[in-house]
Amino acid sequence: MKSMASVLSVIVLGLALRRRIVPTSVAPISLFPREEGEWLRAVFHKDAASHGPDPFSQLSHVAQDLRRTLDERGASFFADLVRMTHHLPTEVEEGIWELVAAGLVTADGFDNLRALMDPRRRRAEGRERSRRPRHTAGRWSLLRNVIDHPISALSTQCFPTESVARQLLRRYGVVFRDLLARESLVQSWRDLLVQYRRMELQGEIRGGRFVSGFTGEQFALPEAVESLRAARKRNESGVGSHDIKLSASDPLNLAGVILPGSRVPAVPSNFVVFRDGVVVRAVLGREAADRPSEQTEGMGSPIGLDRNSEQKQRAGWTTH
Repeated sequence: MKSMASVLSVIVLGLALRRRIVPTSVAPISLFPREEGEWLRAVFHKDAASHGPDPFSQLSHVAQDLRRTLDERGASFFADLVRMTHHLPTEVEEGIWELVAAGLVTADGFDNLRALMDPRRRRAEGRERSRRPRHTAGRWSLLRNVIDHPISALSTQCFPTESVARQLLRRYGVVFRDLLARESLVQSWRDLLVQYRRMELQGEIRGGRFVSGFTGEQFALPEAVESLRAARKRNESGVGSHDIKLSASDPLNLAGVILPGSRVPAVPSNFVVFRDGVVVRAVLGREAADRPSEQTEGMGSPIGLDRNSEQKQRAGWTTH
């Protein structure tokens, strides 16, 4: 876990793409470290470019005025934006959230984001609305490289394969082609393979066969390899296993991706329970009881399943 100081340095980026860019109650929000922002924003704008030459052309005239004002004046408080644009406070408020949803502006704290996501603030009317506005004392500013560079330049300059490769290693520990089936922000496996081979030659990562049941090359962080070996030793020594409960929105919810069974929708109200690398239960929504997940043979061997092992009903990570 990062410290609160480092968390507060993240950038808020909206990912609305194809339709009119306005905030909604389910607006996708991404939080990422500022040092990773350049290439991650390049990924977003590269994807946005595939939906049209200018995905931001449908911004309202108020949002366009705010964008120009922030470009000329720099980071500004809400009251200053109202004064400089000569729009009503309610119009400026809506225009700011259009820019947030378009991924064009950021705030210098989380208070504004909390106001956006709080339905009581978002839907309040009359006296309640005036008492609890959707903006707070923080300043708003443009994400500079989105304005200063064309999308094509961002896509070529700030989308290095190495950054994506390292991000995937940090996320999973072990990376192979089948694992990336649901990843939408990655380059081709061919490009990643070249990068991983280079990192292996430099001694940064290890190549080999860490997960059984899948073909192709696999790569792992050294610390991940040690963790896998420790887990295998615990299993071989007969140490009792324990359940691990994950939110279904966690990237490690791999049910139906590389694990047998159906997918568990990645929403915050759902949970997945793992035991020895196998999904044993799924908690869906507000259901009072856990529901056992399906176990099928259709996807090949689960993670770490040794076909020649006597423990064919168990699946865990294996190393060599």
